[in-house]
Amino acid sequence: MLAETKEIDYVMEAASGPHFSGLRLDGLMSAAASSSSPRSSSTPTTPAFSTPLTDSSVLKQPFVIGVSGGTASGKTTVCDMIIQQLHDHRVVLVNQDSFYRGLTPEELQRVHEYNFDHPDAFDTEQLLECVNELKNGHSVHVPMYDFKTHQRSSNSFRQVNASDVIILEGILVFHDQRVRNLMNMKIFVDTDADVRLARRIRRDTVERGRDINSVLEQYAKFVKPAFDDFVLPSKKYADVIIPRGGDNHVAIDLIVQHIHTKLGQHDLCKIYPNVYVIQSTFQIRGMHTLIRDQDISKHDFVFYSDRLIRLVVEHGLGHLPFTEKQIFTPTGSLYTGVDFCKKLCGVSIVRSGESMENALRACCKGIKIGKILIHRDGDNGKQLIYEKLPKDISERHVLLLDPVLATGNSANQAIELLIQKGVPESHIIFLNLISAPEGIHCVCKRFPSLKIVTSEIDASLNEEFRVIPGMGEFGDRYFGTDD
Repeated sequence: MLAETKEIDYVMEAASGPHFSGLRLDGLMSAAASSSSPRSSSTPTTPAFSTPLTDSSVLKQPFVIGVSGGTASGKTTVCDMIIQQLHDHRVVLVNQDSFYRGLTPEELQRVHEYNFDHPDAFDTEQLLECVNELKNGHSVHVPMYDFKTHQRSSNSFRQVNASDVIILEGILVFHDQRVRNLMNMKIFVDTDADVRLARRIRRDTVERGRDINSVLEQYAKFVKPAFDDFVLPSKKYADVIIPRGGDNHVAIDLIVQHIHTKLGQHDLCKIYPNVYVIQSTFQIRGMHTLIRDQDISKHDFVFYSDRLIRLVVEHGLGHLPFTEKQIFTPTGSLYTGVDFCKKLCGVSIVRSGESMENALRACCKGIKIGKILIHRDGDNGKQLIYEKLPKDISERHVLLLDPVLATGNSANQAIELLIQKGVPESHIIFLNLISAPEGIHCVCKRFPSLKIVTSEIDASLNEEFRVIPGMGEFGDRYFGTDD
């Protein structure tokens, strides 16, 4: 027993190295190399995995920001300020202006009648292709557009490499839904029309070689109508609106803080804001190392699983609504705090979900817990066998319990039953220890208002629909029926 305890202590200590979970594989690569050879060795070491790591599903997805607004509203200034503050990340700027279509000879003869502020003036298909390539980790050649000749350069281009952050800037980047769907954040720069006109006159006369009369004529004939017809209506798609453009330092600081937060999240948390992964620590990594170990004893598996489950439950409870409450402390001082959510219950998906009930009872004294049994056959998991739920469940917030989210089919069946019983989708919090990306996609696409709280997101499912690297059959290991 003493030797076994020492072994566990060693594993906990060793777990304080680089961490990998799902899409975070860079730390693992370096850890494997350093542990098997001296630092000075240049011989690469490949970690042993049962599934290949080169699949596109495990590539790190960049954070895509769209910046729109009227002509000369200060979009480029905002982009430059964001780039400067994200100095510790690789950032690339892609201008929509680079994707203007070259004018035909006929259009060049009547260039003063050509509307450069209409959506048709841009090659949106090529823009989509470039952004998709960048998101997939590939370098692209962005066209070079000459605003004096109104043509693309035939023998030069700007090479843009894959980066952590992609900023897509232009007056009409919110117009096409396909482009909007590529963005993780949409920013609209809102500047007074008179200021924008003054800036445009200065820019077009100095930088683009035009006379002031043609600039004013173009503004009145094309720019302002296009702003009213296309740019301003797209403002409704913005997640953030920045008044005064680059002069609004407070707004830009808040945006950069948000981007820093998102860059530190798992990629699926960027796609689905209702997915929450508890903050990883050496203790959490060590416990995951232990419960995933095939040679751990049942006693220790249960002990460390219970510790992790308790952390997940506590985190899930933090997403419940609260009311402010004032009390007096033993010193006679007034303390302003919060009161716990009163209407709450748990629902475990039998059988593995029952392993999470003790942690929930330890956190919520006297809580009601219902049960749902769903037949799992391969990746189906759609046959409801049994359910026993509180009669007033429609009036409660529900913590749905299942330690492993794999395909998501059983979870969807359980969630659908809760909704049929009158529980609002937004009142359901799904708690689990590990999740597969396929299961998260399956649940979040169908139930976007539900919250998922997990401790780690794993890499994928294998052909047998088991989570990889996973932890095996959790219920059998926890209840001792794996023999």
